[in-house]
Amino acid sequence: MTERLRRPARIDHAVMRWRAKRARAQGQQPSVIPYAGYGSTRWVRVLGRSLLSRDPEGHTRTGEPAGARGWRSFTSVPVERARVQVDVGGTIHEVTADRSGIIDAVVEVHLEPGWHTIGLSVEGSPVAHAEVYIVDPDCEFGVVSDIDDTVMVTALPRPMLAAWHTFVVNEHARSATPGMPVLYERLSDAYPSSPMIYLSTGAWNVAPTLTRFLSRNLYPSGALLLTDWGPTADRWFRSGQQHKKTSLERLASEFPDIKWLLIGDDGQHDPEIYSEFLAAHPDHVTAVCIRQLSPGEAVLAGSARRPRGAASPEASNVPWVYASDGAGFVEELDRVGLLAREPQQPEVPQ
Repeated sequence: MTERLRRPARIDHAVMRWRAKRARAQGQQPSVIPYAGYGSTRWVRVLGRSLLSRDPEGHTRTGEPAGARGWRSFTSVPVERARVQVDVGGTIHEVTADRSGIIDAVVEVHLEPGWHTIGLSVEGSPVAHAEVYIVDPDCEFGVVSDIDDTVMVTALPRPMLAAWHTFVVNEHARSATPGMPVLYERLSDAYPSSPMIYLSTGAWNVAPTLTRFLSRNLYPSGALLLTDWGPTADRWFRSGQQHKKTSLERLASEFPDIKWLLIGDDGQHDPEIYSEFLAAHPDHVTAVCIRQLSPGEAVLAGSARRPRGAASPEASNVPWVYASDGAGFVEELDRVGLLAREPQQPEVPQ
């Protein structure tokens, strides 16, 4: 069925088609940028993007030169409705990218829990390899984490944030939030089979940059859930809040036995989004962690800070913990019993 597109999307797609025609005339070839995915022992969510490239074999494993400024990822031309071959353990599946070249499809598999490598190619391009995490059927704990102002320090006004980090800042200029890599390592040690999901309102275009940032700062590997960049059928810019809400609902449906630790910040809408999800799915949340921005960060983000230790507005048995850095969260999560403590010596009978 043909989609009815309003003016913003029609203009965007017309420009993209013109650019694609020019790029192919100049000899650019289709290629795939793979993103980390996730799934169960019976299915896997395949994520990636199909783009035109002058050198399909010249990308890094994550799809662009290391150290590149983010603006480069926005100048590539997507392959609209690309038919992508996905190789999972020798079994080939064909999936279709969307109008922006984004690959987001579920294929049936038979895989053991843990990390696996799958292959993706388009129109005979070299195979790009993506990592996918298969969740153990017995797993009952997972982590969903925001990125900006949660695991990565931004300290910029929100209206400028996306443009600055996307088009200007070299990825090596970004810094991890103090203590957060240690917190995430503690969580991985305490729950070694738990899935890690990084949920952000950022565009898929910067996924390779974010993946390298997380790896370089020793954050646990996990799937990125980002959003498309550009117009929809009824608006010029997509709703980041709706993206987060929809992603959380999907995770609750896909993994009905998992209770999630939700980690975000009070810079914008994370407390409200997590609160709504908790109210709708009280059995799917084990705790909520909200990073409190400093007064300066809060002013830049345009937020009203909650006092340290403030309670959730909803009556709930799920703990809400507040801290300004990873060390504070370690202390708070230890206090509520969600981090592995040092083993105690058994008492010696008298």
